[in-house]
Amino acid sequence: MTERMLVVGASGHLGRKVASRAMAAGWMVVGTRFSTAGELGEVPLDIRDPAAVRDLVRRVFPSVVIHTAAGRDDWRVIADGAAHVAAAAYAVGARLVHVSSEAVFSGRDIEYDETALPDPTYLYGAAKAAAETAVRAIDPSAVVVRTSLIVGDGRGSHERLTHDLIAGHRTGVLLTDQIRKPVHVDDLSDALLELAANDYHGILNVAGTDPISRYDLGVLVAVRDGLDPALIPASTTTDAGLALPADIRLRTGRAEALLHTRLRGVREFLAGEAPVAA
Repeated sequence: MTERMLVVGASGHLGRKVASRAMAAGWMVVGTRFSTAGELGEVPLDIRDPAAVRDLVRRVFPSVVIHTAAGRDDWRVIADGAAHVAAAAYAVGARLVHVSSEAVFSGRDIEYDETALPDPTYLYGAAKAAAETAVRAIDPSAVVVRTSLIVGDGRGSHERLTHDLIAGHRTGVLLTDQIRKPVHVDDLSDALLELAANDYHGILNVAGTDPISRYDLGVLVAVRDGLDPALIPASTTTDAGLALPADIRLRTGRAEALLHTRLRGVREFLAGEAPVAA
């Protein structure tokens, strides 16, 4: 019998990739969307509504729920929504894989392993930290995946921003002092599917191997796509007047030992990826 998977947020960059790769691996997949129309026939779901989440999960009755919905700066989506998804998944005995973020950290310690406690400095990070707490309290058997910037296929938010800045379609800058460890959407998706099928529980860092600034990442994206990197506006967080965490590096030794999926560095995967049209 084919197992069912519910991908919450399947119209987003990560959720779309998870759903498509899960279907290719033989899962029966149901995906959800909120405001953005997807490509895989996703069903509408507002995860802020606990009754709607319970009803959908009962109807689908999945063996696995992968929660990828983002909801930037919306506490009710990020924190409350995660709790609603966790409670509904737990009620039907589904394995829960919840996607979190390095944004739960301030950057004061620079490097963070799975034992590090959240110390967020802005709303999105605080909401993600609250979501982690809710998920782990509701379902101790769930896995909470902390990840970094998601890149690949030209659909990542940083890739789109780089294109828009070079074309003059948006104002802003890429920061030269904000360091992250970007992960390819394929690698992260495959890691999530592995975790869906094993019994790991608790927090797991899943990120790429290369620390790189947002500006230097933009340069790599521009070179891949045949754009002029000299047109990328650059600044530091201080000069741009932004109170954002600077250097956050997720340690991934545990994931590398646990998973078969190889977590590539951004310099490797962008160099080997086909150009994306502007």
